[in-house]
Amino acid sequence: MEELAQGQIHKMLTKLVEPVEYALPIGDEKLPLNPYLGQTIRLRHLGQITCVGCGRITKKSFAQGYCYPCFTTKAACDRCIMSPELCHFAAGTCREPDWAKENCFVDHFVYLANSSGLKVGITRHTQVPTRWIDQGARQAINLFRVKTRQQSGFLEVAFKAHVNDKTHWQRMLKGEPEWVDLKARRDELIPLVKTPLERLQNEHGVESFEFLPDAETVEIKYPVVTYPTKVKSFNLDKVSTVEGTLLGIKGQYLILDTGVINLRKYGGYHIGFDA
Repeated sequence: MEELAQGQIHKMLTKLVEPVEYALPIGDEKLPLNPYLGQTIRLRHLGQITCVGCGRITKKSFAQGYCYPCFTTKAACDRCIMSPELCHFAAGTCREPDWAKENCFVDHFVYLANSSGLKVGITRHTQVPTRWIDQGARQAINLFRVKTRQQSGFLEVAFKAHVNDKTHWQRMLKGEPEWVDLKARRDELIPLVKTPLERLQNEHGVESFEFLPDAETVEIKYPVVTYPTKVKSFNLDKVSTVEGTLLGIKGQYLILDTGVINLRKYGGYHIGFDA
């Protein structure tokens, strides 16, 4: 095998074409991964982790690449990132108000996606379709454009009473979910959340979110040769070398004939990539 690149990695970059194109930021390079489908690859943990937030060397990674001090002080690691409805900016306790103004007080989308099944989700307007690809969605459609992250969280909570908000990653990696008519499901769900939506508009103003009846469904295909029947996940903290034939890439996972690995989980790790 030949070493193609080494250095600190970040989550894979994606481009929505058919199939999705993937590249791994590693060191100073952006290594295209699709060309290695069907080939044997090897990832070697080089024994160093560098925080993606501050750059310091850390023995353990938190929240997909942060050292513990950053994990406890960065707004990007706060509980309201996972649960936007818990935003505490108005209380004056935001960890990084300037970061919040740039990332939370901007337009967000509430969407439906079909990854391991139908789910509702939210994302910043700049993260479409990246967010959908990262979740391994086969299809996705925007429902609402919302003025702030917290308000998009309120809408998501309303929909969560009727549809899942999680992706089951093992199921997502075992194959493509059954096709869903997302527009039909959207039209079924909207009447069910009419009361909470009206309440939110009364509280935050009619301009706080906009329904998108003309949004189109986006179809996504992934570079996968073969899906696994059983999903075995590698852990670089326990096994420093991962090797196998690359059978596919979906979400932020490499699918090998020996198991799968979530590269996003190992942001900040220093890796050697051989093929």
